[in-house]
Amino acid sequence: MIELRHVSKSFHKRDSVAEAVRDINLMVAPREIVAVIGPSGCGKSTLLNMIAGLYAPSRGAVVYKGARVTDVNTDVGYMTQKDNLLPWRSVRDNVAFPLELAGVPRPERAERASRVIAHVGLQGFEERFPSELSGGMRKRACLARMLLYGAETALLDEPFAALDAQTREFMQFELMKILARARSTALFITHQISEAIFLSNRIVVFSARPARVKDIVAVDLPAVRTLAMKHDPDFVALESRIWRLIEEEAARTGMIAAA
Repeated sequence: MIELRHVSKSFHKRDSVAEAVRDINLMVAPREIVAVIGPSGCGKSTLLNMIAGLYAPSRGAVVYKGARVTDVNTDVGYMTQKDNLLPWRSVRDNVAFPLELAGVPRPERAERASRVIAHVGLQGFEERFPSELSGGMRKRACLARMLLYGAETALLDEPFAALDAQTREFMQFELMKILARARSTALFITHQISEAIFLSNRIVVFSARPARVKDIVAVDLPAVRTLAMKHDPDFVALESRIWRLIEEEAARTGMIAAA
């Protein structure tokens, strides 16, 4: 579904050059869920922006379903850290916004929006405004909008970073169910190792900036997951393995003292 071929990205500002991503090679299969984790500021969001077609790589190629990405990739849905809900619109009108831009008649878009709102567990809140929703409910509304857009691939940039710890745990479980029902491919960024393990089939661990693939860790856990699974020995072992990889990068760059 997604292929990155020797992708590098540098940003030029006046007389300086900042290298964000260096020689990334990665393939994501259809319906696979892949997490990207690494030190803060290492270029993870830059990677998603290139897959979405918002940035062009400085070197290499971003390929989506066999075609090189050279413009905005309208086949992907992109969910950022901020919910970007329009405060003057109801939940239904926020969710239906992509259909409105596509010229779909109002009765049809209202009916389709109501179906997907129920799909993410927001039935009864269709006429509420963003200011009347909790943080978790706002994230559900964003997921509903992305699903209604019909994107076959979801790009998620720390979608639950702003939530409290308890809500975040429950939203991870809800996202897993939603992606399974929609049969979606997903590539998501997180700083929380347990979240990466819980949601993904594979975890790509990035080095410190410029981001390079330090390791790719297969998540060999049952497909049907529960929050209680986070306490299983296999889960804890994976968490420790990835922490060691992150700590190596932190020590290498002087963020922490080397052991």
